[in-house]
Formats: sequence, C-alpha cells, structure tokens
Amino acid sequence: MSDPGETGGETGTWTLLTGHGHVLVEIARNPDARIRDISAVAGITERTVQAIVADLETAGYLTRTRTGRRSRYTVMHDSLFRHPAQDGHRVGPFLSLLAADGETTLTAPEPEDRRD
Repeated sequence: MSDPGETGGETGTWTLLTGHGHVLVEIARNPDARIRDISAVAGITERTVQAIVADLETAGYLTRTRTGRRSRYTVMHDSLFRHPAQDGHRVGPFLSLLAADGETTLTAPEPEDRRD
C-alpha cells in the first residue's frame, strides 16, 4: 500500500499550484508586496521567492519597477500559460479569479431560452 502523501490523500503535502503560481497570484493581489510578505503567504523561502520573481520577470509574466529600496510589480495579464495543455490561454482570467478577495463566485451561465 502506498503512503497517502504520495497520492494526495488527506495527509498529503502537495498543492495544486507550484511556487511560481503562488508567487504570481500573490503579486497580482498586492503589486507592492515585499519578498518577505510573498514568502510568508506562499510558504516558501525568501531566496526561492527571489528566484521565482526573476524567472517570472525573464519569462515576461511581470515587470519590476524600483522606487528607492522598494519594488512594485506589474503583472502582464496577456501572457500565455507555458504548458501545452493550456495552449492559447492567457493568465489574466486565472489570476483575476485567484487574486479576488474571496467574494467572487463562479456560477453556471443561464440556459438560453430556445424558441425554435
């Protein structure tokens, strides 16, 4: 029998988003966030967050503007997902959903009235 953590059982430690996803969502929520703040929310080290921010900037997912000792980030919502399974999909709608304040809910579209 396998360990529940390996298959995502209740005691598993995997998450749906990667570190890159967590960092990008947090920056979309708070463009003025410090590396320390992002690290705390994402549950990864500050050093890892710095590397991820550099990756995201190099890949064109965000830009960083320095103001004194602080950075302000701008997320490029038109950037495309990198995985072939999401080919052609932009990150903007995904980030808008996950960066929302929790009040946003998805609802199924209303069925069209068919009068043929």
